[in-house]
Amino acid sequence: MIGPILRGAAAGAAGTTALNAVTFLDMAVRGRAESETPKKTVEALADRAHVSVPGRGEELANRTASLGSLSGTATGVAVGVAYGLARHLGIRPPLWAGALMATAAALAGSNGPMTALGITDPRTWSTTDWVSDIVTPRCLRLGDRSHLRRRRLILGVGAARVRTRTPRSP
Repeated sequence: MIGPILRGAAAGAAGTTALNAVTFLDMAVRGRAESETPKKTVEALADRAHVSVPGRGEELANRTASLGSLSGTATGVAVGVAYGLARHLGIRPPLWAGALMATAAALAGSNGPMTALGITDPRTWSTTDWVSDIVTPRCLRLGDRSHLRRRRLILGVGAARVRTRTPRSP
């Protein structure tokens, strides 16, 4: 049972890394600033939980921004773990359906709390906002998942099974 969890976590971390790379590339190309919503989410969650993030001034701002970024990584890893467990339980949707399910889970895990806390409202997003949040990074993830599935590179998934099923010659 630990194998699917670790493989899912690794796939989620790899997907999150790819998503971060595309996000920073988009920021560089369009000259846009980093989103403030993850930081605001950390602040709102800390306030609701009646805990304070330590620090003052710039230190506090840096800490909340870092925690916001880490929350995105945690969401990606959690989605990967869930996907790995689903595959372990025999749920193996076609590539397109798996990509849609992973995208929906990632969006719910990241944008859901922000929306529930009143930090953002997806109904007010522009087309550019939606493209930045969904289309470009998810297309990358779909292509990456397809390549990894064909090559079976995610931590050697399937490689051991292939070797153990090969008949030995006398």
